[in-house]
Amino acid sequence: MSFENRDYYRDTDEQGGMGFGRMANASVVWWLIGINVAVFVLDHFIGMAAGRKWLEAIGNYNIAQAIYGGQIWRFASYEFLHGGLGHIFFNMLGLYFFGPLIERWWGSRRFLAFYLICGVGGSILMSLMGFVGILDVGPNTILVGASGSLFGILVAAAVLYPDMRVQMLFPPIPISMRAMALIFLGIALFVSFGGGENAGGQAAHLGGALFGYLLVKRPRSLDWADRLSMGGVTKKSREARQVYRKQKTENFDIEVDQILDKVRDHGLQSLTKREKKILQQATDRQRKNVG
Repeated sequence: MSFENRDYYRDTDEQGGMGFGRMANASVVWWLIGINVAVFVLDHFIGMAAGRKWLEAIGNYNIAQAIYGGQIWRFASYEFLHGGLGHIFFNMLGLYFFGPLIERWWGSRRFLAFYLICGVGGSILMSLMGFVGILDVGPNTILVGASGSLFGILVAAAVLYPDMRVQMLFPPIPISMRAMALIFLGIALFVSFGGGENAGGQAAHLGGALFGYLLVKRPRSLDWADRLSMGGVTKKSREARQVYRKQKTENFDIEVDQILDKVRDHGLQSLTKREKKILQQATDRQRKNVG
């Protein structure tokens, strides 16, 4: 069965899908986009009326207020603030395309925790790099934007679906998920350590990417999110574990489809050792099911 024919990709009314990642089932992604846009619009109008963006003033991240002033909410609240129309547009565009893929893998509650933690990781790493002198950022340097969370999502997608082909906007060419993540990480590394423009923001990108990588390599680390406000293990948390196992199987099937496409296009000799091992596992599983 080809990738396009699977239920998590197919664009039909029955499945309610929107192609990439089945956006219609990605409820948290929709909520995050809605909240970000609402905050941006509200702060814009407040700023026009009052002469100051009050939401940005109380929610942006800066070392002076977040660490020295004890306003710890700023470690996460800055994720929902944006500096301009282009800033929020490209962040939400990235969340729209890649967020559903990762939300379906994590499940909604764990994805929300993942998203927030990656953003917190961005503010933490920027602060640490400033403290040790790698970054030239002062205590009042302001950080806003969902880019740290988005980089966590991007790295998670690269880990889970490294060979998935995606279309870049600039330049408009198809590349693998892994290659795209490496390109953006390379830019962030260069700017952060080279002291370029927005070095602090790029450091936050690296922090989000680092936390995203660590979390996706340890998927059980976010199981606690399924039990929030449920009073321990409940029916819903058991259902969440069942969804996780189902998603794990679906992720394996995606990789198998991609490998089979590669064999079709380039032959068996083009496969890596890892890809051959996955193909063998798929063959063994099919034989077991038949038997």
